[in-house]
Amino acid sequence: MRQFAETGLVALDLANTWDEYLDDPERLPDTAALHRFCHELHLSPETRARVLSVGGPLSGAPSEDSAGTGRPDAGDLRAVRAVRERLRSVLSCDPPDRTRALAQWAGELPIRVAVEDSDGAPRQRLTAPEGAVLAERLAVRSVAELLDLSASGDWERLRLCAADPCKDAFVDHSRPGKRQFCSTRCANRAHAAASRARRR
Repeated sequence: MRQFAETGLVALDLANTWDEYLDDPERLPDTAALHRFCHELHLSPETRARVLSVGGPLSGAPSEDSAGTGRPDAGDLRAVRAVRERLRSVLSCDPPDRTRALAQWAGELPIRVAVEDSDGAPRQRLTAPEGAVLAERLAVRSVAELLDLSASGDWERLRLCAADPCKDAFVDHSRPGKRQFCSTRCANRAHAAASRARRR
């Protein structure tokens, strides 16, 4: 079974919970899988029931029954899947359009700015408000991580795999910056398919 924590970034690992290579591409089929996702990525799955003030992608607030249980429920699962779809739509854009899509998404989220000490200097960090549900926290963290990628100079190196049908997101850390595939698995499949096509 493929693990969830693969890239070190919640944004990419969440986007990659849809795998076209599988008979059923949904890697978050139930709340147990969502709980495992949270555990592998060291996220607190705890939810607090409240009405979401954000429209669009975060519908499906957790029920009163799940409040404080520490385990996500069906409402969390629906909301997290919606965040994943929004995230994948942002990542599928070319870099200039991706910037606009990210800005629009960030404007819809309940983002707070926290100022932390970093070796005696202030450092800005985006955070979800206190009491935010799991989907909100994942959305805000994804936006913050994508902004960090941009600040580190990796915005142009953020790509989707070119091995059809895979659309996994990855950051190209290769020296030439020409990597097209998310993994050796996809590179091998693409090269084998190209080889078969040449022999026809």
